[in-house]
Amino acid sequence: MKKILFFPYNGNAMEAIECLDDDWEFIGFIDDHLFKLKKSYDGHPIYSRSVLDKYLESNILAVYGGPKTYINRKRVIDSLNIPEERFATIIHPKSLISNNVTVGKNTLIMGGVVVTSNAKIGNHVVILPNSVIHHDTVINDYSLVGSGVVISGNVTINNNCYIGSGSRIKNHLSIGSNTLVGIGSNVTKNFSDNLTIIGNPAKEK
Repeated sequence: MKKILFFPYNGNAMEAIECLDDDWEFIGFIDDHLFKLKKSYDGHPIYSRSVLDKYLESNILAVYGGPKTYINRKRVIDSLNIPEERFATIIHPKSLISNNVTVGKNTLIMGGVVVTSNAKIGNHVVILPNSVIHHDTVINDYSLVGSGVVISGNVTINNNCYIGSGSRIKNHLSIGSNTLVGIGSNVTKNFSDNLTIIGNPAKEK
């Protein structure tokens, strides 16, 4: 069995435990907050970063980030300073991923997700349960996709975006880097970098 650690101890990581199949042995969580280190979750310990050197053979799944912190996602994950080959990719066995989809390193795809033909999922991406990514769509590095999102065909989500749960994105559109799409938004046009967009139809906040 391959050993794996999750970073940090957050909601994404707790849900990720359910995505592991029998090939993985979950060792525990890594976190930077001292008050968390004295805790455990369902019997799984929470370690400091020093555990990275203790378990040098272990894989790492880094799922940092939420709607308030996603903008720091790249910086925090890169600060782990580990070789790329240590990063794992975890795909829930009850997701449906077409054979010609590409999925990058350190990517988590949760249960009920559907990714259809020719889509490309980058490195350091998280896709929460029951989202649908249609054909020829590209989700670039360090982006997070909430639950129940529908992204139509030929959409490009650029680097380090946060796509809020329940949102919908029309086909042939592009969302710029570092952009947050609010919960339940309906995106019907292109948006550039560094924005917060919300509503139906979605508009810049």
